Amino acid sequence: QVPLTESEGGGGLVQAGGSLRLSCTAPGRIAATYHLGWVRVPPGKDREFVAAIRWTTDTKYYSESVEGRFTISRDTAKNTAYLQMTDLKPEDTAVYYCGATLGNSVTIRNWKTYSNWDQGTRVTVSS
Repeated sequence: QVPLTESEGGGGLVQAGGSLRLSCTAPGRIAATYHLGWVRVPPGKDREFVAAIRWTTDTKYYSESVEGRFTISRDTAKNTAYLQMTDLKPEDTAVYYCGATLGNSVTIRNWKTYSNWDQGTRVTVSS
């Protein structure tokens, strides 16, 4: 599997209420077929779905915990998806992974349908 790439170094440490943007670049053949999304692993917790975007239709999906604060988007010319995170909270602290999925409108929220994970980006939100 060819891993996706976090290309902007968008993670890091931010205060509560702050913003960060993550990016995820896929090889052309993956972007043409799959949908991209983010999953996160909070300290001591299981992996959880964050957001996803259907590449061909621009349909977006969010977890309840980030709805209204995070925005996923894509640049088809660059084969890159973005996760704009605003109003960050300490509970958003996690390692964020970008992956690719063939999931439908239901299974796209299931992290187990994802593959081609990137290397992970650590996001730490201080209170």
